[in-house]
Amino acid sequence: MPRPRDELTAGEWAVLALLAESSTHGFAIARAMAPDGEVGRVWSVRRPLVYRAIETLTGMDLERPSGTVPSRSGPQRTVLEATPNGKRAVTRWLPQPVAHVRDARSLLMLKLLFLTRRGADLEPLLSAQCAHFATLAERLAGAAEEAEGFDRALLLWRLESKAAAKRFVETMLGEPARARRGPPVR
Repeated sequence: MPRPRDELTAGEWAVLALLAESSTHGFAIARAMAPDGEVGRVWSVRRPLVYRAIETLTGMDLERPSGTVPSRSGPQRTVLEATPNGKRAVTRWLPQPVAHVRDARSLLMLKLLFLTRRGADLEPLLSAQCAHFATLAERLAGAAEEAEGFDRALLLWRLESKAAAKRFVETMLGEPARARRGPPVR
């Protein structure tokens, strides 16, 4: 099933969030998203997929070229910037809780990284995420009570996964404010 046209992947969100921080070129984005890069520690993306994400974001009017800079190892590099639409999209996306626990490892951690890089308080996102996970867990607990056999095993697994994710968020909320807010990265 194809994804909706306006839905971004984790990698596309990461590229857009980097561009919302500052203008840069694709090679620098790819370096940041490599497994040993700052963003890549959370969600790594191979260089060809970074350039594909840039094309997708351009087609959605979320980023655009803004100039060129010389390169020591080849042709000039195209500098990219988030469009006003792109900056607004990131600003709306960052404080929204993720819909599923399976997205906590990717999207939630990316949101926490980029909010920290902005020097923003994580509490609004963490509180909303905790409440959302609690609601999901309540629904699953009721369904697990009524289920039997493998269906029950699967629901219990999902319930424990949600409980672990909720504990992580609660632990983060219990951290001193200085641990939930880092200095902006520029």
